[in-house]
Amino acid sequence: MPSHRSLRIAEAIREVVATAVLFEVSDPRVQGVTVLGVDVGRDLRNATVHVTVMGSAADRGTAMKGLRSATGFLQAKVAARLQLRFAPVLAFKLDEGVRKSVEIGRLIDEAVASDRRPDDAEPDDEAGSDVDDAENADD
Repeated sequence: MPSHRSLRIAEAIREVVATAVLFEVSDPRVQGVTVLGVDVGRDLRNATVHVTVMGSAADRGTAMKGLRSATGFLQAKVAARLQLRFAPVLAFKLDEGVRKSVEIGRLIDEAVASDRRPDDAEPDDEAGSDVDDAENADD
């Protein structure tokens, strides 16, 4: 169970990194990045920043490379804001949860739409079967 202090530090890191990514990182590769949360190690020397990137797999890979190259800049921002004895070393982890939830929502919408289609298509199928029955009766 994380302590109250580590939760406060994690939230402060999230705020600093999110603001810096949004307004201060000038790397064009870092676009469409959303900072979801931060996990801080027990000794407060390491922090894992969970991010999501909307777009294709190539966009996600490019954004992660951009974040990794901006790590020093972001660590300096965190160190200036937190004023701890040791600035936490940042590591970025791509969180697929948001993308997966959007995909599941799309699949649910498709399933609901396909459930509605057969109901609409049944009268047409029945009309077609009547024609087939009439043709078979003539034989």
